[in-house]
Amino acid sequence: MDKVLEGLKPEKVFYYFGEISKIPRCSGKEKQISDYLYNFAKSKNLEAIQDEHLNVIIKKPGSRGYENAPVVMLQGHMDMVCEKNEGVDHDFDKDPIKLRIQDGYLYACDTTLGADNGIGVAMAMAVLDSQIEHPPLEVLITTDEEKGMTGANKLDGSLFKSKYLINLDSEGEGVFTAGCAGGSEIDFKIPLKYQNTGGKAFKISVKGLSGGHSGADIHKEKGNANKILGRILYDLIDDVDLVSLVGGSKTNAIPREAHAVVTVKDPARVSEKLNKWNEILKNEYRSTDPDVYAVLTDLNKEVYPLEKYIFKKVTALINLTPVGVLSKSTEIDLVLSSNNLGVITTDDKYIRFFNHPRSNVETLLTKDFIPAMEQLASILEIEYEVGSYYPGWEYAKESKIRDICIETYRDLFKKEPVVGAIHAGLECGLLMDKIPGLDAISFGPDAYDGHSPSEHVSIKSVENIYTLLCEILRRIK
Repeated sequence: MDKVLEGLKPEKVFYYFGEISKIPRCSGKEKQISDYLYNFAKSKNLEAIQDEHLNVIIKKPGSRGYENAPVVMLQGHMDMVCEKNEGVDHDFDKDPIKLRIQDGYLYACDTTLGADNGIGVAMAMAVLDSQIEHPPLEVLITTDEEKGMTGANKLDGSLFKSKYLINLDSEGEGVFTAGCAGGSEIDFKIPLKYQNTGGKAFKISVKGLSGGHSGADIHKEKGNANKILGRILYDLIDDVDLVSLVGGSKTNAIPREAHAVVTVKDPARVSEKLNKWNEILKNEYRSTDPDVYAVLTDLNKEVYPLEKYIFKKVTALINLTPVGVLSKSTEIDLVLSSNNLGVITTDDKYIRFFNHPRSNVETLLTKDFIPAMEQLASILEIEYEVGSYYPGWEYAKESKIRDICIETYRDLFKKEPVVGAIHAGLECGLLMDKIPGLDAISFGPDAYDGHSPSEHVSIKSVENIYTLLCEILRRIK
């Protein structure tokens, strides 16, 4: 066991989380973690399937007296969002996540922790490696959840007999999630054409933002570095020429940094304008991102900038693309639709803009936001592509597994849980489409700042949630 985790309870949960944390598992690079999970099952003499998409399915018979109980699926995802602070020497393709404990919370050292969803996976593994009473289990650990739910989308539903689904990919002790948003990907592309004359290169950077999950944190009014940089570039359009633009690293993470390489006519004038922008940003984000700032850096080289009309298309696209909360429910405290301009890249042919829109009401996405973005692309005469859509999860009026969870929570903790829907995306909707009649619930421990290097999880809450999970399973007989 990782020395940092020694003595933590439940011991098996933290043991397996420590083992998972040693294995590279960024989205799209899950072969090593998938093999580890498959081999774990085989070492415990459990039936295991590793499909061609690297999803792992592990089946365990019910305990004595539970042989005829409804089959229960425990479900999570093996991939994680790989983010690190600037200047941190960490290679997610080979380095283990370095863990630390502070004030009762488990953190990583300047990287994402991977509690999303490593803690859920570790809980499922602990259940499989236990002698607790439980119904027949089908444990499903999917791939590529964070980038587009590819693993769940390509899963063969006929492999399962489950009647109940317990998804372990939620955050917030005492909260049962019974509905979530669907989402999609939107990619804009602007072809590059350069001017014939060069100039001295400078870099304009937006830094100091805290970022966060583009679903769970979208209502917190955190600064989006790509949008902020777009505002600044439009203000400087007569003072600079654009060479390239990069920002963010994941479509489902609110971007913390963005950078533009430009040629500058008068560096002193640009610096003065950036000083004014810093005052503006400090005021606008004083309660959510007080450390935000913009800075100009001399790159000490000559470069060729893009044609001005391309620069204007870039700023127009960034500034006209809606970002953040787009609509809220008038019935409950819930974001209904949102968008995150999460990533901007520049290669030798295009500047590309990657958006991740979400909605708890499908038509707000498919019949409102996506058509609006299609029209924007047409007006700006730029290329446009819509990625795969994943369905939301509609709140059910009646749910046996929800009733069991609520009653169990009341009995264990002597208080009422919260039941509702979230704006983040879970795989439940996809799985319910593939497995007819599946009755679903989702829950997890207190965890914060997902998809950012500030990610942390409550150690005591992990213990409480694992106790809850084991008792829920014992009651499904």
